[in-house]
Amino acid sequence: MSHAKLHNENIDSNTHFTSLDIGFTPTMGALHNGHKSLIESNVAQNHIAVVSIFVNPTQFSPTEDLSTYPRTLERDIEMCREIGVDIVFAPTSEILYTDDDEITIEPPKKMGYILEGYYRPTHFRGVLQVVLKLFNLISPTRAYFGQKDAQQLLIIKKMVQHLCLPIEIIGMPIVRDYDNLALSSRNVYLSESERQLALAIPKTIFHLQDLITQQNIRDIAILKQEAEKILGNLNIDYMDFYNHDLTFATKAQNCIFLLVVRIGKIRLLDNLWIE
Repeated sequence: MSHAKLHNENIDSNTHFTSLDIGFTPTMGALHNGHKSLIESNVAQNHIAVVSIFVNPTQFSPTEDLSTYPRTLERDIEMCREIGVDIVFAPTSEILYTDDDEITIEPPKKMGYILEGYYRPTHFRGVLQVVLKLFNLISPTRAYFGQKDAQQLLIIKKMVQHLCLPIEIIGMPIVRDYDNLALSSRNVYLSESERQLALAIPKTIFHLQDLITQQNIRDIAILKQEAEKILGNLNIDYMDFYNHDLTFATKAQNCIFLLVVRIGKIRLLDNLWIE
């Protein structure tokens, strides 16, 4: 197990830790500015900030990129140190998964096997399994997740609610790169030409945002037609408007526009949270 304790001068050695708020940001490493925004909020809002770095094998299917997923542990720890993180928890698989006959947790039937759960049927089982383990080990007051993985965020909120976990789940806005592509550790796999194609994704998001907020267009059929004009012949896995329980929305209000496009071998997620 790799485990780093980072010094924080704001925490006195005589402080009773039971009285302090613990913030937690779970990550799979290869940290970028999207992670940075989560970690900065964690540090700012809690007495103790914890970040986990663990490439979780149970959320990868046999056809996915577990062996090639980017791993930059030393750089990640240094970023955490610069931001002011107190503890980096970087366990090995042997620490978190100790028995072949493990107890698992199933995602909610109505939310866990559609959209990402349809394309990756075992994904959310693995996500909930590792997140619950980490929650039990760290006992955070608050936990920070990105809104880019909207379905994951909603399902984790559901798990916390249904299992009566005393944790506040905080969703943080999408952070975008210089060209507006949503930041993702998998963006490094895109070639230059593929990245240019991918820019139709944020262009679609911003166009819909303008139509909704500036022109107050809430008709889903019209908005989807506008999206299709920009996305053209790109390979779309799914694109639609969903309520927060992942049922189909009938109007673009208090819902989420979810979009996943496949560029080459890479699946790119983006979304728009709509008030």
